[in-house]
Order: sequence, then structure tokens, then C-alpha cells
Amino acid sequence: MRAVLQRVTWARVEVDGVVVGEITRPGLLALVGVAHDDGAAQVERMARKITELRILRDEKSVSDLGAPVLVVSQFTLLGDTQKGRRPSWSAAAPGPVAEPLIADLVSALRHRGIEVATGRFGAMMAVTSTNDGPVTLVVDA
Repeated sequence: MRAVLQRVTWARVEVDGVVVGEITRPGLLALVGVAHDDGAAQVERMARKITELRILRDEKSVSDLGAPVLVVSQFTLLGDTQKGRRPSWSAAAPGPVAEPLIADLVSALRHRGIEVATGRFGAMMAVTSTNDGPVTLVVDA
């Protein structure tokens, strides 16, 4: 499981011009990709990283501030660009594997008391945000 975490002042996801997920105050935008061999252990580790990394202002975490998180599935994070001009997506888990793990991650974050908004799995999404800092990290679980 791989995530790109961006510290944002706000973020939103639209599908066909309709807002499906939004955070309206400072928090994290988490773009998350799932690999074939990911499971419960990776979900737990990623949930812990998202909530406990001290990357918000004043070295605070999402958990410290009760900050919101917008989780957006993004299989392209597992793209391999080592050969040729076309990325290979073979490392990314197929939808039937990835979708429940993204849902499990959202549940794990909510179980920790985090306010979570989401995109729509498998949809063509327009993601808009304002980066804060900017602070952007790649996290592998």
C-alpha cells in the first residue's frame, strides 16, 4: 500500500461535476494505491501513519488536532516507469481486491475518531486542493 499525503487547507473530489467528498479545513489529502499482496497489516500501518505522522502545522498530527482526511483511491501510484514510455500498472491490485482495502482504511481511520471524506472508487474524479506549505510525503506500508 502506498500513499501520497499532502497537507492541505481544504480539498474536494468531484465526479461528473458533483462533489462526492470534501474537507473544508486544514488536514490531509491521502491519495492511496493498493498492491496485490496488501492486506490487513498494511491497512493498519497506513492508518497509523496517516493519523500519527507529525506533518501538520507546529509538528502536530491529524490525531493531535482532530484534523480531517480526504482519502482518494489512486491505482496509478503503483505504476512502474522503469522501462519504455508507458507505465506498467501490473503492481496495482485489481478493483475487487483494492476496493475493500480502501474501505478498510477509511474504517480504520474513522475507528480512530478521524473525520474522513472519500472519493468514489473506480470513478473518473476531479481532485482539487490547496496545498499547505507545501508538504507532500510518499508513505509505503
